[in-house]
This record gives sequence, structure tokens and C-alpha cells, in this order.
Amino acid sequence: MKILVLAWEFPPRIVGGIARHVAELYPEFVTLGHEIHLLTVEFGQAPHFEIVDGIRVHRIHVGESHNFFHWVVNMNESMGRHGGKLLLEDGPFDIIHAHDWLVADAAIALKHIFKIPLVATIHATEYGRYNGIHTDTHRYINSKEASLAHEAWRVIVCTNYMRLEIERALRCTWDKIDVVYNGICVERKEPPSNFNFWQFRRRFATDEEKIVYYVGRMTHEKGVSFLLNAAPEVIWEMGGDVKFVIIGGGNIDPLKRQAWDLGIWDKCYFTGFMSDSDLNQFRRVADCAVFPSLYEPFGIVALESFAACVPVIVSDTGGLPEVVQHGKTGIVTRTANPDSIAWGILEMLRNPGYAKWLVKNAYRDLDKRFDWFKLAQQTEAVYGRVLHERSQVDW
Repeated sequence: MKILVLAWEFPPRIVGGIARHVAELYPEFVTLGHEIHLLTVEFGQAPHFEIVDGIRVHRIHVGESHNFFHWVVNMNESMGRHGGKLLLEDGPFDIIHAHDWLVADAAIALKHIFKIPLVATIHATEYGRYNGIHTDTHRYINSKEASLAHEAWRVIVCTNYMRLEIERALRCTWDKIDVVYNGICVERKEPPSNFNFWQFRRRFATDEEKIVYYVGRMTHEKGVSFLLNAAPEVIWEMGGDVKFVIIGGGNIDPLKRQAWDLGIWDKCYFTGFMSDSDLNQFRRVADCAVFPSLYEPFGIVALESFAACVPVIVSDTGGLPEVVQHGKTGIVTRTANPDSIAWGILEMLRNPGYAKWLVKNAYRDLDKRFDWFKLAQQTEAVYGRVLHERSQVDW
């Protein structure tokens, strides 16, 4: 198969989770014998064309704009022009695959002009992020998502929860949607051979303190404020021997004020941005990870904790309960409930044998359900179905 992929981010340009998803999924397609061309946006000194892990990466120029939505329009025009040239000169292609609404206009235009079936992966929805559609901006993005879902031959989502959300929020028929989980490359998460466990750990906590951490964006939907509200109970029950480490950039000041007002400032460490190399090492010294999201289509951070053998506590929202199986690979707590979050943390910290058992199961689950090669084979099956159905009809 020859596949044209459109994604607005790809390393070294990393905005969210799409870059990692695309960069780790499609090399497996190359291994399976397929030819992948990726249209994405230029970034820094990255070459306009290069082959990365077998993927033919085409980085296009997009003119500057002070308005994000104008920039998206410009990006789609550039992708459409470059994609059309590519399809004419290097065709025929079998599938066009669009990742999220930002590249929808270009993907839909190329589909109709060249009569190539379109597959769409929708990684999240505006409806889900804001628990409804409330503003003109929400309505605009929701309409683009709905258009992409409507125009796609098949729609791929990352969890069964998202399958139901796409059906409800975008009015997409349930039997048009396929579930293919996100994955993780475990071998990339190992610390360096000269890693000094205790020296590194003492940068964040004393030897007596257990380390409970969160990593991610500092937005309301990530639920960090509920983790801080749970902290006083955990600190009390643990006799003060616990440190909450909050990792990530963004709007941290309100959370810092909350920690001060709760009287737990000395038991919190706000690190700000942390490099991937430091983060991979940090996970080795932590005692448990907490992801108290209010909305989470999947939760790749949970898999990263699995890979680093860190016990995981999550909220029962979105796709998290599918990724983390309660009482088997982690602990699932009630969403937006500090008492439930505190209970989950204390279960982990007080029962190290149980936590170790959960970690062992979670690590084994990475190979069973979240291996990129297996996920590429599942995606390949979706493509195969589309090509078979395409061969049976006139356009």
C-alpha cells in the first residue's frame, strides 16, 4: 500500500500527542512493507524533505499569521497544493489518512479531486474538552470535526469511550468507527547506565519522603487542583513523609497559591518543564503517579508510567479506565473527588507488595495491548477493509 498521511505536528515540532502517535505508528507500517508519505509543517532547521525511520517526510512552508485559525487555513492551502503535486507525480496512492480536524480541509479536497478513500483518526473532540459546545470557537472546531468524520470512509479512535463520544458529538454512525489503542516504545524509556538513584532522588525529596507525582499540562481538564485538595489527607495519614511533585509548564501560579492556602507548600515541588531525559529518570525514583483528569480520551502518560514500572492512579473518566484496569494494572478513583484520590494514593503507598504486583501486570499489558507493531497491524486491517469496499463501488 502507498499511504499519504496528513498531520500538523511531527518531531521536532511537538505540540501535543499527535506527533508522538504518528512518529511511532508509521515506522511499523514501513516494517510491514508499505510506503508512507507524511505531509506536515516546517519547523526550525528540520529539512523540507527527509526520510525518518522509513517515513518520507514532506515539511511544507506556512506563512505567518497573528490569528491561529487563519494560520490553519493557510496550512491547509499549502498542504493541498503540495499534496496534489505529490499525488500527481508519485501516484497512485491507495489511502489518505488525516489526523484530527486541523488538516481536514486539505485531506477532504485531495480525497475528492483524486478519488482516493480517506481515513481519519480523531484524537479528541472539542465537545469532550469543554463538556459541550458553548462558544463560536467551539462550534467552528466541532463543525470541522464533524465534516472530517462525515467525509472519512472509516474513522479511527483510541478507546471505546471515544467511539461513543464521536457518535454522540459528531453524529457519526457507530459502525463506521474503529478502535485502535495508542501505544508506546518501551525501549526508549530506559535511564542511562550511569544513573545514580539516590543522588537524583534527593533533588526532589528526602530519603524518608514518598514521591507522588503528576506530569502533564496545567489545564483545568487535567484535574491537578483535585490532586492538591487530596494531598492534606495523604500527608496526615503518612505522618508527613510524602512529597507531591507537579511536573509541567503552563499556568502554574493558581496551583501554587492553592498549595499555599492549603498549608502544604513545603510538601509540594513544582518543577516546571522537565526534559524527557530527566523525566525518564524521575519516573525511576517516584513511588506512584496520579492522573486525576476530568477529560482524557486515552492517557499516554499512564503507559509511560507502566513502562517505567511506576504504580498508577487515575480517575474514572474518558478512556482511562480502559487503559488502566482497576485492581489489576492500577487504581481507578472517582473523577473530581479528592477523598477518592487520597484513598487511591494511600492504597499504593501503604501496600508496596500490592503496588509491585500491579506494576508487574501493567508492564506485561504493554506488550499485550499497547505494542505499536500490533497496533499497526490493526490499522492495516482498517485500510484493507477500506480498499476492499472501494474496489466494489463506482466513485
